[in-house]
Amino acid sequence: MSQISIFDIVGPIMVGPSSSHTAGAARLGYAGRQILAEPVMQADIHLHGSFAATYWGHRTDIALLAGILGMFMDDPAIPQAKELAEAAGLQYRFHWADLGDVHPNSVRLQLQGAAGRVDLLGASIGGGRISIDRLDGFDISCDGSYITLIVRHRDEPGAISDITRVVGEMRINIAFLEVSRRQRGSDALLVAQTDDPLTEDVLVRLRQLPGVQQVRYLPKF
Repeated sequence: MSQISIFDIVGPIMVGPSSSHTAGAARLGYAGRQILAEPVMQADIHLHGSFAATYWGHRTDIALLAGILGMFMDDPAIPQAKELAEAAGLQYRFHWADLGDVHPNSVRLQLQGAAGRVDLLGASIGGGRISIDRLDGFDISCDGSYITLIVRHRDEPGAISDITRVVGEMRINIAFLEVSRRQRGSDALLVAQTDDPLTEDVLVRLRQLPGVQQVRYLPKF
């Protein structure tokens, strides 16, 4: 029999009205902002299913914008997200989209900063919990419950062992590891969920590895 936590009973600490459509939406926006690791200048937000049908009443649009601005789901400033986005010069557009065979509370976030971009597909799965299912065209699986290392690299022999060797040498324990690629010999995305914090030294060493194109991380949140 699985255990039920108090979180599952009373839900998350959040600004409402809905844990699925508001708190989860804020977390998804927040995840995209953290992965981008810089202020978002432009956002295209594609709402799917229930998100698209009921966003107005549940303030899903406000919550997503708040997360994209870097607010967590309990931030009291969430209701002012549109005004804060305008003040920050954030250009955003909402779209109604069929994202395919995905969770009904799904959204695709295409975020652009001064130096980079993120294309994230995720879902709010209830109680403020989320799943991130695709990143920059690669299938992944993470939910923010672990510190997450994200490394884009060339799909070539030795690439994965080089990355995991650096992580191991820095005494960081990997809880879950997955690698996604479009085809053999092309780009690949390694996602390692870790028990230990990722220091700047680790990220610098990884960026110096042959074949590594980009190193990002998502803090536990």
